[in-house]
Amino acid sequence: MEKKTMKPLTKAEMDVMNVLWDAEHAMTVNEIVEGYAEPRPAYTTVATFLKILEAKGYVEHRKKEETGRTFYYSPMLSREKYTRHVVNDVKDTLFGSSAKNFCSFLIQDEDLTDEELKEILELIDPSTPFRGSK
Repeated sequence: MEKKTMKPLTKAEMDVMNVLWDAEHAMTVNEIVEGYAEPRPAYTTVATFLKILEAKGYVEHRKKEETGRTFYYSPMLSREKYTRHVVNDVKDTLFGSSAKNFCSFLIQDEDLTDEELKEILELIDPSTPFRGSK
């Protein structure tokens, strides 16, 4: 899926995608409905969202030969690829493509522990020693 043409997902569409991503295999509409926590949406609601997701290029369906008419739906991109797209879009749109400004915003109001700060610094540069505030 082309980055520029990737349309954002609504909350309800994300719910369907999360069920598919969590399952890691093709699913029928009934199986997708069963993947929801209570109260579960109606079969027709999920079927409608699957049609929308297919039109947007997020899911595809196929029939299994032995089942005849039953459609099996699967995601066309990974959760990680979608997350990367959304995060990059937020960074580009709201932070002028600045990773520094984006990261600064994310941690600005967080009350991070020394251990969390150490983990973040190690992600950035594993060779940098951390000196806690204590």
